[in-house]
Amino acid sequence: MAGKTQADSAPTILQIFKTMEYGPAREDDKIAKEWLNDHDRKFGHFINNKWVIPEGRQTFETKDPCGGNVLATTIQGTQEDVNLAVGAANEAYKSWSALSAHSRARYLYSIARHVQKHSRLLAVVEALDNGKTMREAWDCDIPLMTRHLYYHAGWAQLVNTQMVGWDSVGVVGAIVSWNFPLTLLAWKVCPALAMGNTVVFKPANNTSLSALLFAEICAEAGLPAGVFNVITGGSAVETMLASHSEVDKVSFAGSTEVGQDLRRLTAGSGKKLSLELGGKSPVIVFESADLDSAVEGVVDAIWFNQGQVCTAGSRLLVQEPVFDTFIGKLKQRMRTLRVGPSLDKVMDMGGLVDPSHVKDIDKCVDEARQEGAEVFQIEAPPGSYYPLTLITGVGTASRCVMDAIFGPVLVALPFRTAKEAISLANNTIYGLGASVFTEQITLGIEVAKMVKAGAVWINCHNIFDAAAGFGGCKQSGYGRDGGKEGLFEYVKPVWQDSHKFTPPKIDFAKFGAAYSAGRPSITPATPQIVSAEETLPRVDQTYKLYYGGAQKRPDGNYNRVILNTEKKAFALVGESNRKDVRNAVEAAGKAQPGWDKRTGFNRSQILFYWAENLEQRRQELMDHLVAVTGQNVEQAGREVDASVIRLFHWAALCDKYGGSVQETQLYGTVLRVNEPMGVVGVACPDEAPLLAFVSLVAPAVARGNAVVVVPSEKYPTVSLSLYQVLETSDLPGGVVNILTGNRDHLTKYLTEHHDVQAMWYFGSLEGSTFVEHTSAVNVKRTWVNYGLQRDWFSREEGEGEEFLYHATQVKNIWLTMGDIFAN
Repeated sequence: MAGKTQADSAPTILQIFKTMEYGPAREDDKIAKEWLNDHDRKFGHFINNKWVIPEGRQTFETKDPCGGNVLATTIQGTQEDVNLAVGAANEAYKSWSALSAHSRARYLYSIARHVQKHSRLLAVVEALDNGKTMREAWDCDIPLMTRHLYYHAGWAQLVNTQMVGWDSVGVVGAIVSWNFPLTLLAWKVCPALAMGNTVVFKPANNTSLSALLFAEICAEAGLPAGVFNVITGGSAVETMLASHSEVDKVSFAGSTEVGQDLRRLTAGSGKKLSLELGGKSPVIVFESADLDSAVEGVVDAIWFNQGQVCTAGSRLLVQEPVFDTFIGKLKQRMRTLRVGPSLDKVMDMGGLVDPSHVKDIDKCVDEARQEGAEVFQIEAPPGSYYPLTLITGVGTASRCVMDAIFGPVLVALPFRTAKEAISLANNTIYGLGASVFTEQITLGIEVAKMVKAGAVWINCHNIFDAAAGFGGCKQSGYGRDGGKEGLFEYVKPVWQDSHKFTPPKIDFAKFGAAYSAGRPSITPATPQIVSAEETLPRVDQTYKLYYGGAQKRPDGNYNRVILNTEKKAFALVGESNRKDVRNAVEAAGKAQPGWDKRTGFNRSQILFYWAENLEQRRQELMDHLVAVTGQNVEQAGREVDASVIRLFHWAALCDKYGGSVQETQLYGTVLRVNEPMGVVGVACPDEAPLLAFVSLVAPAVARGNAVVVVPSEKYPTVSLSLYQVLETSDLPGGVVNILTGNRDHLTKYLTEHHDVQAMWYFGSLEGSTFVEHTSAVNVKRTWVNYGLQRDWFSREEGEGEEFLYHATQVKNIWLTMGDIFAN
């Protein structure tokens, strides 16, 4: 018998479809290697559109995670290098910020065009350097980067008409992690440049090559020297950059732990800070879902980029009736996914960024196995690859359920009802992303509204676009990348000078810890009532704390004496302590969800009533202000009238800032929802005690927040006299809670409290520094004044758009379509 030919041994078409075994389709890396060789595979910093390679610097070997081969070496920056880069950016800012909007738009457009011309090279370098598949780099990362460049070229053109009242901040220090080097670069750099800032960019130490290539492309596109600079190095360089006195804004994407360190590092410096941090995103699959489509959604959620995604859907919640069926379908789909070299275009998953990461993930999976969990894995090649992993039969408190593993590991849990699903989804310190799979669109939208996350996808996951801001809440950080909402991270109010402070030295453990109280005064003010029969002293007026809709005695049962302008005892007010803070925060936490669910119209009615009732007590409030502040009658009347006008302003905005529809590339609809922060702590200044109180409390409650407010420490009785005004205005108990006492003492416990989502502080520079530093405990958003006063009577300073920015956080809800026009 004649021997078999090569044609005889080749698989048939039927066999190919059965096995789904494809031959290799390796991307040619010739041009990428030539680019590396052009630089002798040795890279320095890119500053002022030139390569800077100082002598005597340590170097770092950048390796291909999939093959382990050394691609090139990069240098480890020093303080001298950081000074050089920041100095270049600071000098360039003078001319870049002065350019016309159209000029900056042209530059960004030019960069976008040149990126498209070099897109294949960028994709290959990204895949080589990071370990992600060429398919993802080419189909996702580079198109998304280009989209951001075009989109923000548009905002650069429109800045003078669409960002009225805002100005650039200065030099931006942008620091990103290694999982999406080019995408994160675009998210930080594009809005910064569009708003007129200059940038010093610090890529991750082990994925610096694509950022350096992009810097060359910017120079080729004609971007002026110093506008965009790249420095390389480890965590020490990040610290040098973030703490540099000439850096006005720090924009970070990375782990929650590093984000917390940066918050502490920049506290009290006056720098703006935005943080895009870790996540543990839930994927909720209802029995009403198209299960086969949901399986594909889960694949995109967890195994996209090897699971090294902040929004990786690593917690799978499946409704009980379909749990076993769905898990079976998912396991079958896992068997068809391919893991291998990043440049092989048939691979679904590449390698992890570093072999050490494999050990970290394996440790967590082994721990789940020891707890009795079932671990299902698909074999992966040796090296930096990790097998696709599905864990079932595990408790809700297990480490693999709670911690961000940052790898291709999925944990599945069953649920019974929608309420249970929401409870499980929100049972995390993170709040970055989530997805909901159901064919009942009303159920999907309602669940999306209830899940605490910055982005919620319905019947999809990990869809991104420049027109929809990305970012989180809770310990996933604050600030947004993309959309108009992302522009506010790179601007400051026009009236505000550049903030540059030397942070004061503070003992953070002792700050505000001391508790004091007043003693009896022997010089009381004794107002009298004169009648026909006799002269009588007025009935004593007791000023208590106010929380949960009721007046409360202070827990410590101590009081402080408030003096009038004659230095006589005008009143006694409660001296609040940490237990009072606990009680008030608890009351606010209970009231806030119901207050948020009220319609904007209902909230506006209540604020209008507040204004109405305030004006009815105009003379009483004027007399009060004159007695304690020393204002004359005309000044006091002006403050009361301004407070009424301010309440009208925020009443008007209760139902006019709910959100919009984002114009993304998705075939579907993306809803931008301006959600409240939650419970907001507010420490008021002493100046304009009534107007400042109203100006800070009103915008917060107008947008659905509940507040725990510390009124003016010097003149607290002005705000305490509003109890009856609030009650007769139909404001629900717990929405506004008032604690009197030492501003810094109460601020300490509000800032440390994990159930306070934001802290607004208007006091000293020391207090502002403490608030920013301590807020890292749960990554709460802060708004502080660094000891500077503002003109509360001014519309720009007292009711500007920045109040809305601080009172809300953007959630984007992605709604897919496809029933009619599937293609």
